[in-house]
Amino acid sequence: MKLRILPLLLALLLVATSLTACGGGRDADVHVFYYTFSDTYVSSVRSTLGKQLSDADLSYHDYDANGNQTTQTEQIRTAITKGAKALLVNIVNTGSDDAAKEIVELAKNAGIPLIFFNREVSDSVISSYDACAFVGTRAEEAGKLQGEMIGEYLLQNYSKADLNGDGVISYILFKGEEGNNEAIYRTKYSVEKANELLMAAGKQPLRFYDASNQNGYHVDQNGQWSSAAANDYMTTALASHNAANGNMIELVICNNDSMAEGAISALNAAGYNKGGDSTAIPVFGVDATEAAKTLIKDGKMVGTVQQDAAGMAGALALLTSNALSDGKELMAGTESLPVDETVRKIRIPYAKYLG
Repeated sequence: MKLRILPLLLALLLVATSLTACGGGRDADVHVFYYTFSDTYVSSVRSTLGKQLSDADLSYHDYDANGNQTTQTEQIRTAITKGAKALLVNIVNTGSDDAAKEIVELAKNAGIPLIFFNREVSDSVISSYDACAFVGTRAEEAGKLQGEMIGEYLLQNYSKADLNGDGVISYILFKGEEGNNEAIYRTKYSVEKANELLMAAGKQPLRFYDASNQNGYHVDQNGQWSSAAANDYMTTALASHNAANGNMIELVICNNDSMAEGAISALNAAGYNKGGDSTAIPVFGVDATEAAKTLIKDGKMVGTVQQDAAGMAGALALLTSNALSDGKELMAGTESLPVDETVRKIRIPYAKYLG
């Protein structure tokens, strides 16, 4: 299935090359705060956004919080002290509004426009400051699309997927982070939507491989959505759940592609998903990273959900340009974009990717 091309006015928005802070001809100093540089998808947003800000002749500075909210908040304080003209924040802590409220107060007191992105903050946070907006996705959409892909794949390949022939597909699921809406909804809807399709066709619902795990998932305890966390969990699971024991895990669901990569690495070590004649356990992720696309092409992974880094970066660049232009409304030019009716939130659509 080909990627869906988004009809957003991003063709008008700026393309150049730069990853470091760049001098610009306009009186602008944009400070961009990332929850971590190590996240593959976030890195792709960072790369594209840097190019677009440079092409718009806007100087910018990137910050890595390395998953620490205290670090990020102090970075923001320092940037304001140094004369930042715009703040773009990929917030670390999404479990409560506390950190977001503090950042809004810092920006409001300094009279600096603030744009949150990727990791969603509440509507009330955005509405509390007229010069504040959010660019991201609809949290539930990725989970529903992933669940549809899983259900559709299993209905077409049930006998092959049901390795022990018991009429039930045993799955493992890797959650990126507790308290994060994207992780919560991907975890919830990936299974619910797949079960909806399976049960409508007269099949049994999916069964989590470990009956003693009441959560029905393994979470990255560091909140990094990491390949290493998924690899560790998968390696441990395969030690007791395997073909020799007649209880092999038959499906792998991952909140993002980095976790899918880690799971596949563990499967490879156990002799699965190596391409060719090796048995392939279906693996699904989210983000449509280049690494995931290669794994799908090589037959080591079934599908992923495209999270459009270019679309997100383009919308961020547009809002930043608006914020730094005298007399322009923050949301000017967003009429063709999916914007919430009651709050300044731009939603970049997801799309299925099956190669």
